[in-house]
Amino acid sequence: KGVEFLFKKNKVTWLKGAGKILAPGKVEVAGTTYETRNIVIATGSDSTPLRGVEVDETRIVTSTGALELDKVPGHLVVIGGGVIGLELGSVWHRLGAQVTVIEFLDRLVPGMDAEIARQTERVLGKQGLKFRLKSKVTAAAVGKDGVTLTVEPAAGGAAEEIKADVVLLAIGRRPYVEGLGLAEVGVALDDRGRVKTDGHFATNVPGIYAIGDCIAGAMLAHKAEDEGVAIAEILVGQAGHVNYGAIPGVVYTWPEIASVGATEEELKAQGVAYKSGKFPFTANGRARAMEETDGFVKILADAKTDKVLGAHIIGPDAGTLIAEIALAIEFGASSEDVARTCHAHPTLNEAVKEAALGVGGRALHI
Repeated sequence: KGVEFLFKKNKVTWLKGAGKILAPGKVEVAGTTYETRNIVIATGSDSTPLRGVEVDETRIVTSTGALELDKVPGHLVVIGGGVIGLELGSVWHRLGAQVTVIEFLDRLVPGMDAEIARQTERVLGKQGLKFRLKSKVTAAAVGKDGVTLTVEPAAGGAAEEIKADVVLLAIGRRPYVEGLGLAEVGVALDDRGRVKTDGHFATNVPGIYAIGDCIAGAMLAHKAEDEGVAIAEILVGQAGHVNYGAIPGVVYTWPEIASVGATEEELKAQGVAYKSGKFPFTANGRARAMEETDGFVKILADAKTDKVLGAHIIGPDAGTLIAEIALAIEFGASSEDVARTCHAHPTLNEAVKEAALGVGGRALHI
């Protein structure tokens, strides 16, 4: 209802039904053809399937089915140790389920800072989640008593069986582009099935644009929202732009995990000299008062210019704390700029200031 209200407020016509592009400037919705100057593909993404694991959204579920379970499963097995798997796995664990996470790689949250990944495994493991890293699921058999998974080492080896009441398949997401008529009108896709666009969201077909999960980049709602604003500005002749280096990513476990900018691994691979400042929540007064002291804030800055290059947080309300560093990156701030900004006491944000001070070896409270 909220979106419908915004449509009415901004005089947006809502065409209800499945849409298909017939030609540049022509879209069919529920059997009716509509003409338009521009078309924006913003169809999002869908759960990536896994061969041998057939989803029924009852016993074997995606994130959609995991939100609609009618009771807490005794044993939930999550296939995939990424963002969605950890978020939903930790939710059901807090509600009382035994949770086992099976991940193909040797670490959790692939793509995030490696130190954050190690701390995530430690903290969630301490809460009671179990992890099977470097493992793969090759088959799933649904029976009266639940699901039996066949699990093998990722590098090959003897298989074993794991029984679960419910299995959550969360190995990633893929662009939703089927049935849109893209092939018929000649819209090009890349080798991962994403719509190819230029720096202004234009496809190879004039008048057709694309944003969000169906194009390259992080599959994040706020990234898609910024792209939506940018393409709207571009279509009316303004200079729409998205700074992809300042888009935060958040994992809504507890404690939360948040990241923006470059990781240490990325900076090392690029040969960028950097300095790191880190501050633990065990030394933050507010976190101690909340009895939420797991985790830390880490800020990375250029070794010569002190420009903030990235930040990585695991801890209470990390998804809110990361916004300060996203703003710093957007404005090209230095770690000293962050450190010399007065932060109220007692707040969790003081850990961000202390980490910024730590870049120069000047942290006050540790």
